[in-house]
Amino acid sequence: MQIVVAGQGYVGLPLAVRAAEAGHRVVGYDVDLDRVRRLTAGDSYVQDVPSSRLRAVLDTGAYSATADATALAGFDIAVITVPTPLRDGVPDLSFVEACARTLGNHLSRGAAVVLESTTWPGTTEELLLPALEEASGLKRGVDFLAGFSPERIAPGNQRWSFETTPKLVSGIDARSLDVIKGFYDGIFQTTVPVSAPKVAELAKLIENTFRLVNISMINELATLTDRLGVNIWEAIDAAATKPFGFTRFTPGPGVGGHCLPVDPLFLAWKIREELGVPFRFVELAHDVNRDMPGYVVHRVAAALDQRGKSVSGSRILLLGLTYKINATDLRESPSTRVAELLTNLGAQVRGADPNVPDGDHARLNVPLVDASEEEIAASDAVVLLMDHATFDLPMIGKSAPYVLDCRNRLSGPNVETL
Repeated sequence: MQIVVAGQGYVGLPLAVRAAEAGHRVVGYDVDLDRVRRLTAGDSYVQDVPSSRLRAVLDTGAYSATADATALAGFDIAVITVPTPLRDGVPDLSFVEACARTLGNHLSRGAAVVLESTTWPGTTEELLLPALEEASGLKRGVDFLAGFSPERIAPGNQRWSFETTPKLVSGIDARSLDVIKGFYDGIFQTTVPVSAPKVAELAKLIENTFRLVNISMINELATLTDRLGVNIWEAIDAAATKPFGFTRFTPGPGVGGHCLPVDPLFLAWKIREELGVPFRFVELAHDVNRDMPGYVVHRVAAALDQRGKSVSGSRILLLGLTYKINATDLRESPSTRVAELLTNLGAQVRGADPNVPDGDHARLNVPLVDASEEEIAASDAVVLLMDHATFDLPMIGKSAPYVLDCRNRLSGPNVETL
């Protein structure tokens, strides 16, 4: 089939390349000209798509990248994987709507459009379909097919790959579901059909809300048990010995990425907007998560004070700046807020993370250094924010005068755990 994947980021590019590998003719559409240039040159910027895989599908002609909307004509299935950010707490679906109108201009009878971008329940039927109908002059369920299938990308996950993660699929009618499921059946090992797009949209938000609420609960508990003199990490290990009724979550400096700190707020916004009531669990979890970088800074300041030093003027090294272990993504990473707060207090902040792409360094606003023994020994305090596999953890624990370990990976008289 002729496939269009609109949006060539960390969701769209893996899908486009996998669809090309599965035998489809795929057009990767993106309005970012730099992205298109890099893709056309076989240069992947997505962790889970090595440049060698990208070049392979380029060489066969199964995949091409473009910013020219006229190249979208004639598609059988188009998948929308564009960003859905929050603006002042309100979901911004302008990218989805603009993309739907662009695709609508090239929509032909019998074709299908699938939304994968995370959003509030009802978006497919209330926003996507009207935009497609208006741009195309065609009618949903009669002239064209549509549905929603949430992305479940987990960058760097070694256990669950893109293809092995079960794929939820939905359609606006039985024919839409049949065609959409058939397409994804050729890409994923397992597809899970649900009755309607709203169910699939809500399922995605439940997944991320479950994780945010539980991580935030453990994070708040960590701030309290420290004052109670109880080791939260040992208590979690003990609780995890129960073989049923418990899911292990651990503390950290805050959650990042697009999913956890953003997606649950889509659901909270929709509930407040439509029902006029708050989704209290999400709002409280968001508040706890937002406050965690401040708690990390408080712990560092208290430790330095015990050692007769002030944060102001102290040399502080932040280790692991991405939001997820072994990942390359800085989006919504708590490290940026930790660095900002420490800098505002007058600290000399440095960061070390070999995973951060060169083009993203400027977003950190702190000098980047190597996590060398000399750099660590020269620091007044080291904060292990993310325990990447590339870090020499025994050396860090031995060489640093003081470490706040946010991942419970180090031990020794100079180490404190979050």
